[in-house]
Amino acid sequence: MTNRRYLISGLAGLALAAITGSAMAQDTVKVGLILPMTGPFASIGKQVDMGARLFLAQNGSSFGGKKIELILKDDTGSADVTRRIAQELVVNDKVAVLAGFGLTPLALAAAQVSTQAKVPQIVMAAATATITEASPFIVRSSFTLPQASEPMADWALKNNIKRVFTVVTDYGPGIDAETSFANKFKAGGGVVESVRVPLRNPDFAPFLQRAADAKPDALFVFVPAGIGAQFMKQYVERGLDKAGTKLIGPGDVVDDDLLEGIGDVAIGAITTQHYSAAHESAANKAFVTAFKAAYPGTRPNFMAVGGYDGMRLIAEALKKTNGTIEGEALVTAMKGMNFESPRGPILIDPETRDIVQNIYIRRTERKNGEIYNIEFDTIPMVKDPVKAAKK
Repeated sequence: MTNRRYLISGLAGLALAAITGSAMAQDTVKVGLILPMTGPFASIGKQVDMGARLFLAQNGSSFGGKKIELILKDDTGSADVTRRIAQELVVNDKVAVLAGFGLTPLALAAAQVSTQAKVPQIVMAAATATITEASPFIVRSSFTLPQASEPMADWALKNNIKRVFTVVTDYGPGIDAETSFANKFKAGGGVVESVRVPLRNPDFAPFLQRAADAKPDALFVFVPAGIGAQFMKQYVERGLDKAGTKLIGPGDVVDDDLLEGIGDVAIGAITTQHYSAAHESAANKAFVTAFKAAYPGTRPNFMAVGGYDGMRLIAEALKKTNGTIEGEALVTAMKGMNFESPRGPILIDPETRDIVQNIYIRRTERKNGEIYNIEFDTIPMVKDPVKAAKK
């Protein structure tokens, strides 16, 4: 009870702290970047951080007469730590924006802080569909798993895949991926068998053995970004790479950041996703070139683009408000915002504050000596299907 009273008391003070900070004539706008920089999901945090910093390096840090200052905090992938850091950033550091959020539980942990303090929360990575419904101050620059997974069901049905075994990580995005794919696939006459793997300390081997025993036409998989190499190692150990079972799913399992480490076993995977480092556009070629120059030996992935575009949302909102950092004004400025991203055209849905974007169907191939996800079809400007179905 004492802890509960402490939390409520702390949250009650956040709105006053934010208002006080907003009222001050500030030349600097502080953005609290909360990411898992250590632990099993560190690759997510590092990519988002690099993308956000690249945007500022390319475009300068002053927008609407204010200079953006990034304050990076490591939440280690723990929701309790995320919540505490969010409170400290608002109360002690007087941040005008909270950003980052590598996983769904982490984004949800900060939602109440964002609401109480009326501080925009830019979700640059986490992908459960319902996240933006947790606070009117949440705006997403990443994607939703149903956005990426439902189109895969259409592709599978069109390509004579009749039986699918799904293996997903057992938390919000995995459940979203499984549900959106399975519902669409079953509605088209397909058969689905499903298993879920624990998020923490996952061992895929027993679940992959069940998949191997089932002998499906395809294996649909979702694992968080950064875990794909571990999955693919056990996928090979179970002989699924030689069993004639197609590997399909959203693009996390063949994340650009990990493809060279995964190796040739990834070749032939068919995935649906909103970004590939091989995307053929002038904007993306410039982005990839700049990213590799800034961070030698590293390739940008979809998390880096989420950080890059998330910083652009903040910058453009500051320009539209002429430097006003009042939370509702910033969120209003982001609603309906649209521009050409390295991933292609994007729009912030003014009703849901979620992102609308192209979804690409890709095949993992070796190109010019390197492994890439090569896009061969486009589904233009896809809204999150979960929210679209509610209308």
